[in-house]
Amino acid sequence: MTNLQIGPHTVSPPVVLAPMAGITNAPFRTLCREFAEGVGWGAGSRRLPGDRGSGSKGLFVSEMITTRALVERNEKTMQLIHFDETERPRSIQLYGVDPVTVGKAVRMIVDEDLADHIDLNFGCPVPKVTRKGGGSALPFKRHLLRAILREAVGNAGALPVTIKMRKGIDDDHLTYLDAGRIAVEEGVTAVALHGRTAAQHYGGTADWSAIARLKEAVPEIPVLGNGDIWCAEDAVRMMRETGCDGVVVGRGCLGRPWLFGDLVGVFEGEGGSARPTFREVAEVMRRHAELLAEWLGDEERGVVDFRKHVAWYTKGFSVGSQMRQRLAMSSSLAELDEHLSALDLDQPWPEGAEGPRGRTAGTKRVVLPDGWLKDPYDCAMVSADAELDTSGG
Repeated sequence: MTNLQIGPHTVSPPVVLAPMAGITNAPFRTLCREFAEGVGWGAGSRRLPGDRGSGSKGLFVSEMITTRALVERNEKTMQLIHFDETERPRSIQLYGVDPVTVGKAVRMIVDEDLADHIDLNFGCPVPKVTRKGGGSALPFKRHLLRAILREAVGNAGALPVTIKMRKGIDDDHLTYLDAGRIAVEEGVTAVALHGRTAAQHYGGTADWSAIARLKEAVPEIPVLGNGDIWCAEDAVRMMRETGCDGVVVGRGCLGRPWLFGDLVGVFEGEGGSARPTFREVAEVMRRHAELLAEWLGDEERGVVDFRKHVAWYTKGFSVGSQMRQRLAMSSSLAELDEHLSALDLDQPWPEGAEGPRGRTAGTKRVVLPDGWLKDPYDCAMVSADAELDTSGG
């Protein structure tokens, strides 16, 4: 199996769960890890590919944490950075635009032993982030990017710092090659590239050739590829075609946490993909909702939070719009059980169950601060309030 080295951490297989706001919380990370470690279908499952040994199979990153909220110990933020005792290495993704605040957040993580790895978000394309110069807009300001990376790495001590970014703002303002070189110069451990611009959001096809160009430009550190990995074979193909050192999986695992089991299998030479019946999918849905309820300490809140996952889990199965809507309106585990039991649970895995899930909107105008594109070296328009009210993507 190919290994990926992130500082002192060996990531095997070379697979990373992408941070996704509202998705990659502790319960979802638990599900993905269980499948990667071969226990997701239960110890007696016909799909368990032998003894995979102990330890995490891959790297599972938290949803995005705003540095200012972390430094101020926001109650919700402090819950989001909680890791299960079995999570190793513990991986946090930070979002920030102010170098000093980013440095303080990293120092807090180190001093209080909150994580084993820090990733920085420079890829989020959502308007309320980019309009303040954050996320995928920020690498256009080269000096600001360098200052943030310098503060992060300088305060991280022995913790590895990585970054995730996009190609640029749009095709006329590509930044990924410059950003990659700056990352190397400032001591970043690895870079991940989503092969789309901010303007593309999640539409069209990811440009894997950009991942290959970045790998050529920064041979000193690992490069991870992201975009359009819907099955395990896609991951292998991306690594073969681009020469990248690992893959980052985002939307491909929505409603399909067993994809991480497939990924371990394909990298261990076993091949094949899980093709669960709807009964097995329903069992995973129930466990996901239960984990959320336990994590939030409130069954209703947990089941309500699970609602967003219903369409992804049921894609391709014969469920019907009315029943899908009922499932997505459940407010208790008993109600979820009732609706699931009313369906044909013996349905085999459908042919239409693969392919894109989650956000697929095409090209949009990127919302930026006034005058943002006039000078890539003018950082005066960036202020600390850009960290308020943000969400990742």
